[in-house]
Amino acid sequence: MRRTTQQAEATRDRILDAAEKVFLANGVSHASLEAIAVAAGLTRGAVYGHFRNKGDLFAAMTDRVLLPMEMLVAASREAGEQDPLGRMHKLFVFCFSKAATEPHNRRVLEVLFTKCEYTCDMDRVRERLRNAARDGHEMLERGLRNAIDKGQLSQDLDTARAADVVHAFLGGVLRDWLLGQGSIVLPRDAEYLADFCIGSLRISPSLHRRGTGA
Repeated sequence: MRRTTQQAEATRDRILDAAEKVFLANGVSHASLEAIAVAAGLTRGAVYGHFRNKGDLFAAMTDRVLLPMEMLVAASREAGEQDPLGRMHKLFVFCFSKAATEPHNRRVLEVLFTKCEYTCDMDRVRERLRNAARDGHEMLERGLRNAIDKGQLSQDLDTARAADVVHAFLGGVLRDWLLGQGSIVLPRDAEYLADFCIGSLRISPSLHRRGTGA
């Protein structure tokens, strides 16, 4: 029984590995379960033995990786964290580096950012993206308030606006890099990008309620 379970799990992973490559090559809309089965060296029936449809397979594929904002959910949210900005900086670097160096993460993120149309079949993944954005924003705000309490950021920082900017910055960096614009190279540039983001929280007048950095 154990061997049978292990074989089933190995086949499932084989299908998901093939799906990453087929979705990346053809785009989600133009990829078929038959093409994924061929890439996995299996029959279409074997694919249906593990997944109900393409949407189910797509969701399972994305479930194997953490989304960028999910990586930041732990971003200095604990009030006891003595260096919230330092922790946030490390998480930014980790997020950028993992996206660039871990093959599953890179392929799945590239599909999500550049090769995916969110049709009704993708509702489960779209809802996960929304939840990750909402929860990540909330955790970032907590971390920023902690940084204010620890004296690392100005008391008049607009934490909601700052969290919006951080979210947009993170997504924008990853999207530009995945599109191969050439100006950003990961993981090489992870440190300076994290430095820039944290630095802007400290000095940008537009992020302060009174419009000054004081």
